Amino acid sequence: MVSYHKKVRADQTGGQPGNGSPRLGEPLAIEFANTHYAVRGALREGIGTPAHLAAWLRDHSPVPGPGVRVGAAEIKTFRALREAIRSLCHTCVDACPGDDTHVEVLNAAAAAAPRWPQLTCAGGAYAVSERTRAEDADAALAAIARDAIAIFGGPLRTQIRACQAPGCVLFFVKDHPRRQWCSAGCGNRARAARHYQRHRPAPP
Repeated sequence: MVSYHKKVRADQTGGQPGNGSPRLGEPLAIEFANTHYAVRGALREGIGTPAHLAAWLRDHSPVPGPGVRVGAAEIKTFRALREAIRSLCHTCVDACPGDDTHVEVLNAAAAAAPRWPQLTCAGGAYAVSERTRAEDADAALAAIARDAIAIFGGPLRTQIRACQAPGCVLFFVKDHPRRQWCSAGCGNRARAARHYQRHRPAPP
């Protein structure tokens, strides 16, 4: 039996984990959706290999421990979950009906690792931890899916946005009324692009 918990990163430095995917401090499921990203307008795959996926899971800690062991089969499963999350993000951004197939993928992933609460006592203090008998990869998959379900089924659903910077394909949760971009870097690029459009010489 292994213990299980979900941890949402709050790293706002814009740093990148071992697989190169952006790290914006968004909720776990949005961070995972953003492993499909772009650099200078060129799309990149952030979980292209088992090593990339293992690095992302290690850096975002959906399950405790030294690391999650994954292989080629897990790449396919995690990518399918990511596609479902990204598609549902698009439906939130565009305010259009969702695809039942993507909902089914999300629900199946959430059910991959049943969990239950366990009460512990240390030094007279009680604490609650989550437990599961599932393999670490299944527990990580389920953690991401459950986080996505909480987002899409809760009030954060209306705050999901697609970054409007040129060439960016990332999503974020709008946590400030004036926020328009996923990161300060994208904001700078968007402002620079607008400045260029306003001041470029008129064609002859």
